[in-house]
Amino acid sequence: MGGKARQSVEMHGVLWKPVVVDFDQPQQSTEGGALLLRAVDEQLGLTDALGRAMRDGRQSGKVHHPLLDLLRQRIFAIACGYPDCNDARKLADDPVMKAICGRSPEHGAALGSQPTLSRLENDVSPVDLLRLSYALGKTVLRRQQKVRGKKRVKRVVIDLDGVEDPTYGGQQLALFNGYYDNWCYLPLFASVQFDDDPAQFVLGAMLRSGKANGDLGAVPMLSRLVPRVRKSFPRALVAVRMDGAFATPELLEWCEDQGLTYYINLPQNSALNEAATPFQAQARALLKAGCEALAYGEIAHQAGKWDDERRVIVRANVALLEDRTPKDNPRFIVTNDRRRSPRATYAMYAMRGDVENRYKELKDGLSFDRASCTAADANQFRYILSVAAFVLFQHLRQSVDHPDLVRAQVSTLRERVIKLSVQVFETARRIVFKAPAAFGWFGAWRHAALACVSLRL
Repeated sequence: MGGKARQSVEMHGVLWKPVVVDFDQPQQSTEGGALLLRAVDEQLGLTDALGRAMRDGRQSGKVHHPLLDLLRQRIFAIACGYPDCNDARKLADDPVMKAICGRSPEHGAALGSQPTLSRLENDVSPVDLLRLSYALGKTVLRRQQKVRGKKRVKRVVIDLDGVEDPTYGGQQLALFNGYYDNWCYLPLFASVQFDDDPAQFVLGAMLRSGKANGDLGAVPMLSRLVPRVRKSFPRALVAVRMDGAFATPELLEWCEDQGLTYYINLPQNSALNEAATPFQAQARALLKAGCEALAYGEIAHQAGKWDDERRVIVRANVALLEDRTPKDNPRFIVTNDRRRSPRATYAMYAMRGDVENRYKELKDGLSFDRASCTAADANQFRYILSVAAFVLFQHLRQSVDHPDLVRAQVSTLRERVIKLSVQVFETARRIVFKAPAAFGWFGAWRHAALACVSLRL
């Protein structure tokens, strides 16, 4: 990269002739497809919004790398598969990375170094993090509002879920969790789903300690998100879905006070299991008749810490285990939705099942769990950067109606359209990317490029 001379490598016995590999091609990069991410970012205005949300406390006369350039460098690097600050030295002179960060690919200065990016991460304040979280969620909702246009959105569902993020070293708030048998964080994720669209769009993530109660941070996060969702989609019914860790009296009462419809899983206990006995009998009768062993019903239930009875949906099921006696396996959902039948209400809750796949994408595709900074605020900042990179991929996927890309996960999108070897030339009028004629995913890449910009190539 950057035209630096490198030594050749000669290999014998690999092909029918000796092979010489010369690392001497100037202005060449393997990240040519990252241009699509920049195009999506231009549509969203994501990095611009994040740059405006974050203060820059540096002395202006000593600044070599504008804050917006550093944010773009970090977010695009994470999206391209370089999640660690140490990776900055590999990309500092990459012509594509310089171009998508707003610098001349040939004559522009090198991008920020690892120490510069590390200082950026450790300089964030709680106010910065709050403003960045607002900007991230607002950008996603504004884009969805624009994409869906005049089509009326009837229902918006916010999903909250906590996941494990194993830690190492001496990170702040990294505590031992007996359930996971590990030192960890328990970040809280928020995503949003529109009507029956199977896609769930991540809005943000909140760092929590390894011993955080299940509902810790849920009310503050919903307090920020719900007003923005209602403002963006004023005619839509707003609902929330959560698992059993969130079934606390405080959260239920808050949702009711805010007029929110909720669907929350309830853990099994003796009282609920006893109330589910008639429905389990129905499920066993169906099994005996050769039908699917599922039955639905509802009960009025008042837990010990609840002030009033609430509607609880029962999904009675008989689990068939190999070489074992069939076992009752009821599920319970507490809800204030009284319009739907028990079966339809449970189906509404079950739609959250795909949310965990989004979190797996964040971990496996974008190394979201690379929370290796010592300070908790710096790790929260990394969460925001990773989610921002994921937002770019989600909106790239939403913009492209191509069978090879529309359902592809982050790692697949990166392999097919981001990792593209190009040679970059800059003239007085344009920047030219020279890509291989034999690129196997040309059709999908061209389709994505046309979808991301409003002009035809």
